[in-house]
Amino acid sequence: MSGTGSTAEVGTPSARSRALAVLRVRSRALAAVLLPAALAVVLVAARMTGRLAGDPWPAVTLAVCAVAALVLLTGGIFGAVVLRARPAVTPTVPLSEAAAPDLYRLVRDLADRMDVPAPSAIALTPDCDSWLEDRAHAAHRRAGARASGGIAGPAGPESEPGAAPVLVIGSPFLWWMRVAELRAVLAPVVAGTGPSAHPDIADARGFVRGLDAAVDVGSRPGLGWIAHCARLLLRLCRTDAAEMERGVAAAAADRAQGVDYGLRIVAQEQVGLAYAGWDRLLTRVALPAWRMGRWPAHLDAGVVSALTELSRRDRLADEFTSRLGERPACDLLEQPGAVDEATSLLAARLFHGGPAEAGPDWSPVDWAAYPEEVVDRKWRTEASRLHTALDALSVPAGLPRSPQTPPKPPVPAATAAPAAAQSPAPAAAQSPVPAGASGPAPAATRGSAPSPAPSAAPSSAPSPGPAPAGPSAGPGRDAAGGGLPASVPPAEDGFGGPTLERVLAYLTDPTGEAAAGDALAGRIGGDLAREERAAGSAEDPGRTGGADTLPLFPLQPPRSGRDLLADHVTALVCCAAVDSAGAAPGLDWLDGPVLLVGGRRRADLAPRVLSLVEDGDPAPLREWLAEVGVRPEKPVRLV
Repeated sequence: MSGTGSTAEVGTPSARSRALAVLRVRSRALAAVLLPAALAVVLVAARMTGRLAGDPWPAVTLAVCAVAALVLLTGGIFGAVVLRARPAVTPTVPLSEAAAPDLYRLVRDLADRMDVPAPSAIALTPDCDSWLEDRAHAAHRRAGARASGGIAGPAGPESEPGAAPVLVIGSPFLWWMRVAELRAVLAPVVAGTGPSAHPDIADARGFVRGLDAAVDVGSRPGLGWIAHCARLLLRLCRTDAAEMERGVAAAAADRAQGVDYGLRIVAQEQVGLAYAGWDRLLTRVALPAWRMGRWPAHLDAGVVSALTELSRRDRLADEFTSRLGERPACDLLEQPGAVDEATSLLAARLFHGGPAEAGPDWSPVDWAAYPEEVVDRKWRTEASRLHTALDALSVPAGLPRSPQTPPKPPVPAATAAPAAAQSPAPAAAQSPVPAGASGPAPAATRGSAPSPAPSAAPSSAPSPGPAPAGPSAGPGRDAAGGGLPASVPPAEDGFGGPTLERVLAYLTDPTGEAAAGDALAGRIGGDLAREERAAGSAEDPGRTGGADTLPLFPLQPPRSGRDLLADHVTALVCCAAVDSAGAAPGLDWLDGPVLLVGGRRRADLAPRVLSLVEDGDPAPLREWLAEVGVRPEKPVRLV
């Protein structure tokens, strides 16, 4: 390689030699397709000249010609798919030169100092990374659209034949890093345009990208054979392609050695810090808002607050705050607020699967309004779901009870099954659940919540008479309520309205097995899954697929039932504290929604809730409620 990025790693082949190895795989595949045709030509020529007269050569020639035609047809279709298939493009926010002239000037200055071609365009991604992306494929030009974040429009300079790659910059870098730090971090990335301009490397990369796109095309019905052939070729050139990219990276790093090398070491520390703060901001702060149908409109500005808070808490990061007096890299943008809003919306699409545009059910929220519009609403929604699940698990009112039969105490699930096995007839007679009904077993045996005070009215018990046969739970019927209509109100439990005391009494388990918690957690998990499916089906007609339909990078795995129950109980406690103790919802940049009591955050609630949920012990939580001044018997306002 001469002229651009010809540096090779010591002891390893150069990037160009690896690129030639990739191209040899393509040449061998082409030779394999042309070999039957060449043999057919030889046989036909021999037949016409009389060298292969007589049997069986006519039949052999005809068979070879048929096989050659079939192989040529198959190879031609496969080659056309590889050439025309549109390679995957990372969803980004395009940044025109008019929107960031100073940033374009900085990048061009870097390219001139390293004697490499300047990137054809700049785009932003809501991630802590930067790279070069080739968008000069013919498929992008045929589409006539800019493949950046799904925004339709005329093809830009990055899609012209032979155009340099597009420089993709992580948007958190622009807000957290200073201008000098950003230049040092981008230097080795921009230097990669030199090796990328070599024709052999560009040709090899185009071949690999075409195969990758052909695998996606092969997922369509009737085209599975294309994916099989593409995967075979990818396996053959996988090692050489990986070594080629390593050689390109080594060449770029060597070329950028003379550009702000000392500052780059310090800037790499900021890359790790920015990644930590960005991850906490997305998972703890943005994700609760996305689940409520709101998207924070200034995530990049929020990461500055999150990292500043992290620097304040961590004494090892104190020196990083001294950088904040220097010029931030976001000053290189003409309208940083508009760019921040666009990248925040794209982050919601990539990490949560939200719609591509704002709407009535998908609206932005400012940081100042976050506590009231997100935190408070989240708590009350979860508290409402908790009480709905508790109503569904309680024994419905109106069931007659014999005066001679005293109310039965709650029976944990661990002891209910052995008791039923020892005396099947009485169990069948006392169970209010008809044959075939489905629902959590602990709820059917437990009944309504026990009274916390001895003077409170006891829970109503099931009828000792035989249970009538009926249909299983379904629409309009409650699974745990014995097939009765869902409109039947729950049993009188001594508490009026949605109260925290009702939940405390229901989850209290002196045995420490927390069987009722398992039933309630299962009910909440099922209700939440149904809500998410209903919301997804309602949004499908307005979505276009891809990142609009499913998150490409889900932030959190599905939560367990106990985790969901703990979150919902915590939300109910926070609602009770806000309603009866003068507390307020708040926002912590690293931990998300928090409860403020007297203007200060209370971080000691979680272990007390876990004690109730996992062990059935309400004592630690009751002590906390008494200390804060929360009245658990007071009804809570729900959404």
